[in-house]
Amino acid sequence: MSLSEKGRTYALFTIVVLACALGSLTQTVMNSMLGGVSADFGVDASVGQWLTTIYMLALGITVPAVTFLSQKLSVRNVVYLALCLLLAGGIVDVLAPSFPVLVAGRVLQAVGAGVTLPVVQSIAMTRFPAGQNGTAMGIAGIAMGFAPNIGPLIGGVLVDSYGWRSFFVLFDVVVVVLILATTALVKREDAPCRDARFEVVSFLYSTLGFGGLLLAFSNAASMDIASALVWAPALVGVACLVLFVVRQKRIEHPLITMQIFQFPHFRISFIAQNCLFASFMGITLIVPLYVQGLLGLSAVEAGLVFVPATILAVVVNPLAGILSDKIGARPVVLVASTLLTVGAVSMAFTDESTPLWLLTLMQTVRGMGVSALIGPLNSWGMGGLPGQIMMDASAFFAAVRQACASLGTAVMVLAITALSAAAATGAVGAQVAYQAAFGISAALAACVFVVAVTKVR
Repeated sequence: MSLSEKGRTYALFTIVVLACALGSLTQTVMNSMLGGVSADFGVDASVGQWLTTIYMLALGITVPAVTFLSQKLSVRNVVYLALCLLLAGGIVDVLAPSFPVLVAGRVLQAVGAGVTLPVVQSIAMTRFPAGQNGTAMGIAGIAMGFAPNIGPLIGGVLVDSYGWRSFFVLFDVVVVVLILATTALVKREDAPCRDARFEVVSFLYSTLGFGGLLLAFSNAASMDIASALVWAPALVGVACLVLFVVRQKRIEHPLITMQIFQFPHFRISFIAQNCLFASFMGITLIVPLYVQGLLGLSAVEAGLVFVPATILAVVVNPLAGILSDKIGARPVVLVASTLLTVGAVSMAFTDESTPLWLLTLMQTVRGMGVSALIGPLNSWGMGGLPGQIMMDASAFFAAVRQACASLGTAVMVLAITALSAAAATGAVGAQVAYQAAFGISAALAACVFVVAVTKVR
């Protein structure tokens, strides 16, 4: 690879990582801005929550189609498509005159973000030389670990200082810069397979499958679990995913090949990372609720809890990847999963007297574990996959990961809702609700630790 080709690969990778980070950022930034949006449009919190729910739905539905796009379009054009969708969504959100229009903009952003998720991992694993994949995955992990953690702080600062629309103005400016950089730095390439066919039936199954599960888990966070709006989409989702997997094994040109599960490392990494995302994504919502609800502090102070871990993630993510390339994934994953579990378990013992600095320390330990796990687990799990199915693995994992993150969040919110009702009657202390939610997250973190100790070699 010539220096010029290296430079273009690095440029492409940087652009896609930043685009992916923007998508992850805009997913969690709404957690701190919902109050401002609800006040402006006169909608209550349950309606406002659709800004997050619809984002997850659209993201999960989009990701499985990226395997087809990656065959039909060149990488440059796939990146253009993602960035243009992100920009269009951001513009709609800046100008939104009503809540439904704002939701429409969120859908466009989610589709753009859904395109970037599998692409960033595929580039890290296929366009970098052997021995550098862990480093590349560590850098890519910034988009999946750093960006979601900084979202609540950015949202809190902007909504309190300049209003929620200011975020989308800044968002659009960054996306325009990335579009210009793509034009200047990413070379034109031919599409890998112009004759690629879109498997419509498989896409319908995946849409109903992932969409049904995401909708059910999102509804479960605000509705009675016995409600038909929870169990009905859950049943449809499970049934359609079963049909999807069965169909992929039977047809000649699957939307996502299930051969990915023939590789043991991928199976282990798949399980561990789904538990990881179920554990930590919900925390981006639970911590702001805890700080503002139980401790009675502001949205900005809630966001500050994430700052040290977020800053450290910029260093820890690539460092973990470099170490994984140098000494192997196992020691890195063992240390990281220990940090994750220690931080998560300690948070389960917080109460209304816990000082903000101590909560921040716990989240910092936990966040370092998350940051150090994402890259090494990804590179170790996908390292043995043939290049031609790398995008399939990235896409399927990204879609399932989104569903698991939504499930983890829903279960934690359910625990808070149920136990808060008991606290209102004086049956339990108010802090028990949040301790239960943090405890669920800790249990998932412990699962990651067990897999790391017993399976990652």
